[in-house]
Amino acid sequence: MSYYARASGWHPPALHPPYKTSVKRSPSFAPVTMPQTPSELTGPAFGHSLLGPLDNDLIRNFGAEPAIGPRIVVFGRVQDEDGRPVPEALVEIWQANASGRYRHAKEGYIGAIDPNFGGCGRTITDEEGRYEFRTIQPGAYPWPNGPNDWRPAHIHFSIFGRAFAQRLITQMYFEGDPMIWRCPIVSSIPSREAVEGLIARWDPEATLPMDARAFRFDITLRGRRRTMFEGRP
Repeated sequence: MSYYARASGWHPPALHPPYKTSVKRSPSFAPVTMPQTPSELTGPAFGHSLLGPLDNDLIRNFGAEPAIGPRIVVFGRVQDEDGRPVPEALVEIWQANASGRYRHAKEGYIGAIDPNFGGCGRTITDEEGRYEFRTIQPGAYPWPNGPNDWRPAHIHFSIFGRAFAQRLITQMYFEGDPMIWRCPIVSSIPSREAVEGLIARWDPEATLPMDARAFRFDITLRGRRRTMFEGRP
């Protein structure tokens, strides 16, 4: 068993000068393709016993009172490149609060802190690869990349699939946000189609009436090559 090669034309390059910190962080030499090893093709394994009852509810999983801000549901399906669901994948998210401020010691933005919002959560996909979070829509925030650069509202995702080779760290943006197309980080992605794949779509059918809007965000992980014994009648 092995996994498809990383799609170099789909993912952003390591060096993208408009994203200034990539200049110092990017490698000096071209990446070298290495054979996939057993440690990449197996594990890790996560179980539902690791989860608390409110781990996927960022509105209520941190403070004594509900978090402040526009309430939303983020949901979707984790699948591989062949469209097969990825069950029991660990999906973790972290984000800024409604004012665009993160909860960490080196946060430099003057946006307000919400004492009831921790900004992180996790869940495990079901047998059909489905996941769901309740959270607050994050705010945009400035960052010291250029004279007046702002990050569009976004949620960070970390996904562990069926093996380390299926690990993915990415960001989710919101439909209709004009700041997406002005962001130097987003502009590092070579394909407009790939950028569109990072934009969650408002789903009025999944909205919770008088409670929360809903945004659908489907995630695709690396596909697994079939062995010579798979696919036989």
